Amino acid sequence: MAKIKSSSSIKKRFKVSASGLLMHYQAGRNHLLEKKTQKRKKRLAKTISTTRTVIKVLKQKLNY
Repeated sequence: MAKIKSSSSIKKRFKVSASGLLMHYQAGRNHLLEKKTQKRKKRLAKTISTTRTVIKVLKQKLNY
């Protein structure tokens, strides 16, 4: 039987932290930055963890 492939798009977008949480960058920091405040842009630059309900689904897609 063939191996189940991991989802390439999820591998690129999410990183697993040491505690097992999936970390990702926030949306909204690619364009139209002129009207956003400096504080908002700094906050958007940080990585955040996903919700627990989504983690189950994403870990199934990551497989390996």
